[in-house]
Amino acid sequence: MSECKNELEKCMAGEYYNCHDEIFLEYKTQARKLLKEYHALAYEQKDEKTGILKQLFGSIGTNVSVGLPFICDYGRNIHLGNNVSVNMNCTFVDCNTITIGDDVLIASNVQLYTATHPVELTDRLTPDWCPGTGQYFCRTYALPIRIGNGCWLGGGVIVLPGVTIGDGSVIGAGSVVTKDIPANSLAVGNPCRVIRQINRTDV
Repeated sequence: MSECKNELEKCMAGEYYNCHDEIFLEYKTQARKLLKEYHALAYEQKDEKTGILKQLFGSIGTNVSVGLPFICDYGRNIHLGNNVSVNMNCTFVDCNTITIGDDVLIASNVQLYTATHPVELTDRLTPDWCPGTGQYFCRTYALPIRIGNGCWLGGGVIVLPGVTIGDGSVIGAGSVVTKDIPANSLAVGNPCRVIRQINRTDV
């Protein structure tokens, strides 16, 4: 890992980074402020909601709805295309980028996680860590998630760091997506597996 990189560069490169660095705390503070405003709005205040989402997200297309409650880490790393519906009680841990294409349905209770930690304990613990240093006691890194055009994620789906879901694919409710899913696939289960191809005829 290059020492000349700052913590943000390390994070976006998928390297170990200090998630308690000042820049990330600033991002979280701003995101929580905007989310508080967003959650205070009534269902019918569509224009006001869109205005806040434009401030919260890195980019956002047209005809986008995000149901309440909604939780994210920074917001700025979330990029949504056109015609995207995010249903209630979704969590986007956007320490790295979450890119969602056009014409996407995301059902209730979907969780997208870009952040993760090493599996081996000796790798997971921060070397020579001590309280009060501003470092986190365990190592963290984050990998991007991409959800292609025309996808549908069923209720309770969990997508793990570094996963790409190809265009036109459907992920069955309750699935845990640990690896990439090719385009035009119906995939289900924990771990999620492709069970058949779909969209074989022109739409």
